[in-house]
Amino acid sequence: QVQLVESGGGLVQPGGSLRLSCAASGFTFSSSPMNWGRQAPGKGRELVATITNTGGNTYYADSIKGRFTISRDNAKNTVYLEMNSLKPEDTAVYYCAAVWRGLHYWGQGTQVTVSS
Repeated sequence: QVQLVESGGGLVQPGGSLRLSCAASGFTFSSSPMNWGRQAPGKGRELVATITNTGGNTYYADSIKGRFTISRDNAKNTVYLEMNSLKPEDTAVYYCAAVWRGLHYWGQGTQVTVSS
């Protein structure tokens, strides 16, 4: 079955950096676009970044454009989210997501807290 396991979250000061990882299994990773989303307290889930299956194209939400970078390693079945210049409003649970055979899958999420 499809499994997505995020890691790398934590507490960071404003202006700091974190790198999130998502290990995928149970589907053909190299054939699937991958996504990162987040859900802040009291808000709905927001898609923040997408990468095509080859990594040749990426999409970013305006809220994180220029600060976050999505990448992938198809040999390791892993997608990453490099987050720089973090702001308190980036505080959220971050999820990776995949669409496989018409179904949407989400990981369990990793908490990112930006606070001094």
